[in-house]
Amino acid sequence: ICIFHGFYAEEKLVGDLVNMSTSERIKAIQKMPETMRKKREIRNKALREIAKKSRPGRTQLSCCTQPLQEARMSLRRFGNSLSECFHQLQIFHKALKIIGAEFGTSVLSYFIFLKWLLTFNIFSFLINFSFITIPQFIAAEPNNLTFTGLELITGAGYFQQTVLYYGFYTNATIRTTENGPSYNMQLAHFFTVGIYFLICFLILLFSMAKSFCRNFINPQAYPGKASKLLCTWDFNITNERAVKLKQKNLSTQIKEDLMEVNREVVTFSVKERVVRVVIHLASWAASLGTAVAACTGVYFLSINNLKLFMKGHTNNLEGQAAMLVLPVVASLLNTCIPFFYSWLGHLERFQTPGQHIYVTIIRNVVLKMSVVGILCYYWLNVVASSESQCWETLVGQDIYRLVLVDFIFCLLGSFFGEFLPRIIGSAVSEGPWRPEFDIGRNVLDLIYAQTLTWIGIFFSPLLPAIQLIAFSIVFYVKKVSLRMNCQPPRKVWRTAQMTTSFIFLLFFPSFLGVVSVIGVTVWRLKPSEECGPFRGLSSMYAAVSEWIQILENLPDSKWVAWIYHNLITSELFFFILSTIALIITYIYWQIIEGRKTMTKLLKKQIHN
Repeated sequence: ICIFHGFYAEEKLVGDLVNMSTSERIKAIQKMPETMRKKREIRNKALREIAKKSRPGRTQLSCCTQPLQEARMSLRRFGNSLSECFHQLQIFHKALKIIGAEFGTSVLSYFIFLKWLLTFNIFSFLINFSFITIPQFIAAEPNNLTFTGLELITGAGYFQQTVLYYGFYTNATIRTTENGPSYNMQLAHFFTVGIYFLICFLILLFSMAKSFCRNFINPQAYPGKASKLLCTWDFNITNERAVKLKQKNLSTQIKEDLMEVNREVVTFSVKERVVRVVIHLASWAASLGTAVAACTGVYFLSINNLKLFMKGHTNNLEGQAAMLVLPVVASLLNTCIPFFYSWLGHLERFQTPGQHIYVTIIRNVVLKMSVVGILCYYWLNVVASSESQCWETLVGQDIYRLVLVDFIFCLLGSFFGEFLPRIIGSAVSEGPWRPEFDIGRNVLDLIYAQTLTWIGIFFSPLLPAIQLIAFSIVFYVKKVSLRMNCQPPRKVWRTAQMTTSFIFLLFFPSFLGVVSVIGVTVWRLKPSEECGPFRGLSSMYAAVSEWIQILENLPDSKWVAWIYHNLITSELFFFILSTIALIITYIYWQIIEGRKTMTKLLKKQIHN
């Protein structure tokens, strides 16, 4: 994927340069964030392409196509101008530059990841709103419930009869006119969610591959060490404030590189090693025990939560307050226990900040994914088999409350974890004191929130819009809290591989776990009899089976049924597909190993 992407991007770039004027081509090459050697290679390729086009025998053709060429050049200039405008309007671009300059790449990686999730949720919202929610507006019935305002917190009441939840959606085929085109809501719901998760899978896979190539396989292709000091200054910067910001950014990056080069290897005696091993084992035992206790508490609370629903005491104030107990306790555990994990990390005294962060992240992953796993078990085994009229809406309401309360606790985490320690530390110590930004805890908060959103998409299609608003507020609150309450890391260190780790954790166990939950919901569970687009079916997947049976009787659509029976439901097809994927992966890794060996040999020759 990486090789194909790089080759395609370079060929496209050369093609763009060929169609530019000489002055535009020079400016475009100057602005490229590449080494001088790479720039010369790209320039020479572009010049060779231009020479091919201007050979004798093409003069007549050029004269005939001159007006078309000029129009194409004008459109290209317009496109370049537009892309520059969009680059300037890019969200959080300036904020990320300031954070990178003041706090380094370790803290910056968190905000880059948060921005990436924001973009992801914009895409999720547009997909669901376009293909599921908008058609439902056509067939929507009036809502007779009264809006009291408590629905914003509990997600119940008035919101039950809105497009926010699965139960409100119709199972009918929508038509705007009698003889007009039809829109099957069952198939729309199934295929929209299915294709969305397929696109998410490809995006995550591509993002991981791109980040892995950049930070693990070919890091020498990007400026570092001496070239960062001598060759990376942007002479287009003229604004004084921008110049100072660029200087701080380069200074921080050079410090990170120097710390990596000058890292000291600490040796311990046998007694010290034994003590460290005992401390590590005790810390892991404490962290795992805490996670087990938290999961047990969440499970018993969730059972009581269902009893409250079944009794029907959800309309009065006391009942609505009781519905918030489960999300508040779950969010409280997910907020407080990570502080305990951070304290354990300080107690263990790791040699590098990177080791501390990665161990804290692993512990937080175990905690948060275990809590999500217990909640999924409760939803799919207890709620789905209950006597509720619409169990899917109950699940959607639970997830809505969890997302909302988790967002509130995320903001409270900044207050109690950053602002309050600064005030107390400054009062206790002689001078001003500031804590460091806890990357591991904050990153896992984002992954946990995104996991809930993915699970809730099926039961509450507009949940990405709520998460989009939440992430936007979190970005600005965290940015302000970081600059007001936190200090840069005491040990400056480079975190080129951290973004790759974040995306991997989002992919596994988060995304793959969600796909498993949705798969069980679609193929194994029986939908509610009285609500939702799949009402009355034996399973949600039965809607596709019935559609295929209809297509088999239509002469023009038999090829779709053939693909379904011979490819999609065929184990042999997927076995062959998996084999091809493994062969491609093997060849890809062989190419990577070859490139690494060549790089080592070249470095050895240069050293000699």
